[in-house]
Amino acid sequence: MHGSTETRVGGEALAAVPRKDRFVLVTGATGYVGGRLVPRLLVEGYRLRCFVRDPSRVANRGWEGVEVVRGDVLDPRTLHGAMRGITDAYYLVHSMASGEADFATRDRIGAANFRDAAARAGISRIVYLGGLAHPGATLSPHLRSRQETGAILREGPVPVTEFRASVIVGSGSISFEMIRYLTERIPVIVAPLWLRTKCQPIGIRNVLQYLVACLEEPRSLGRVLEIGGQDVLSYQEMMAIYAQERGLKRRIISFPLPTLRASSYWVSLFTPIPSTIALLLIEGLRNETICRDHSAREIFPIVPLSYVESLRLALDRVERHEVETVWTGAFSSTPRELPPPVTLTTAEGMNMEVRQRLVAATADKTFGVAARIGGEQGWYFWNWSWRLRGALDRAAGGVGFRRGRRHPSELRVGDPLDFWRVEAWEPPRLVRLRAEMRLPGLAWLQFEVLPHGVDRVLLKQTAFFEPKGLWGLLYWYALYPIHRVIFSGMIRAMAQRAERVTDLG
Repeated sequence: MHGSTETRVGGEALAAVPRKDRFVLVTGATGYVGGRLVPRLLVEGYRLRCFVRDPSRVANRGWEGVEVVRGDVLDPRTLHGAMRGITDAYYLVHSMASGEADFATRDRIGAANFRDAAARAGISRIVYLGGLAHPGATLSPHLRSRQETGAILREGPVPVTEFRASVIVGSGSISFEMIRYLTERIPVIVAPLWLRTKCQPIGIRNVLQYLVACLEEPRSLGRVLEIGGQDVLSYQEMMAIYAQERGLKRRIISFPLPTLRASSYWVSLFTPIPSTIALLLIEGLRNETICRDHSAREIFPIVPLSYVESLRLALDRVERHEVETVWTGAFSSTPRELPPPVTLTTAEGMNMEVRQRLVAATADKTFGVAARIGGEQGWYFWNWSWRLRGALDRAAGGVGFRRGRRHPSELRVGDPLDFWRVEAWEPPRLVRLRAEMRLPGLAWLQFEVLPHGVDRVLLKQTAFFEPKGLWGLLYWYALYPIHRVIFSGMIRAMAQRAERVTDLG
């Protein structure tokens, strides 16, 4: 990038930013914050290198000109090459997402390895995002680990800029998702007492502004800076504000659950957050996380957003399907040839049931099988069950199963297909159908054909469901045993059909 760029802070344009000549390393680029930081640093003109364990997870981000290096902070041998030529480094790694019981030990080892490698490479600054908590308080394991990581990084000769934040509010953030799911799905919320703990939520937009701006602010070198939004609120108050913004009538009743672990199961029941992660978060909610040191506001010309402003930005992103990153992106994974054949995930209010199968066939032949689904061809497995579902929909006043399809092998966006409608058609790669039967929510069925080696492709089948309220959630889980049989049988039959067609030439 040449010349200069214009930066916007708090919605107002600042002076033109001169061309940057430094080379910046970003760790944690597959995570929630790191994945959003990279494109903003690119806009500012920095040369970037991302340090990730699995480069395939950032391969399709569109980060033009970004170097990607494979490695792990737990393996110091991989850090040497990653640090070569680097002037500034972001440390955005946190092992809590691994779900491992020894995450704090892993955090300490990773921070020490990174600190030492940065010192050997002569890096001028490390930027770290930690957790906000009052000095001297009895901290939860999660918050204690965040602050220990910062202390270990500061033990080296490289100056560290450590930002400490409370709840981060943004589309896809774990805190936003917890509030969203609990408020959307439960009409009467029996709230554990920890929902009364005060915090100072900060919008992800402000967090990114601080992380970017510090590279050009020498006064932030060697500092621990507390950052927060305009408001001090409890989780209960944030849920009430969320309900008001969404036009939901919710009643919140405080009730002391017997243990924090019981609370974690309660959160896990209604949200996509595993109970192991929920427990660590809930333990942290025993600590008030409010800014006491306001140096960050004095150093940086950044206008903090209110909670309502941050919430509206997040909701707008979700509604426009423009969520950049989600908290699940930070989950650890070991690179493997293929993910599991069946994966159940939930993110951004969407339940996803993913099945994939290697097919010894060409992309054209495999896509051709997917393109012929429905109509007279049928659904490849248990056609009677699809007809039964259509009859039930018709009886309930829905469109039923009698619309068929316009053409036996070709589709166009907008075509009706039984009780679906074609929403996306990108041969020979993707076809996505949107359900038009009566449902307590919104549903899609998608087929993708992805290259995999010389003579094979990966057929990926995804069922999406966005439940409407508690009934929608119950509907999804009640049908899972049936989906497990039908969808597994369908992708198996489609793969076999594609292989037969390929063998016949």
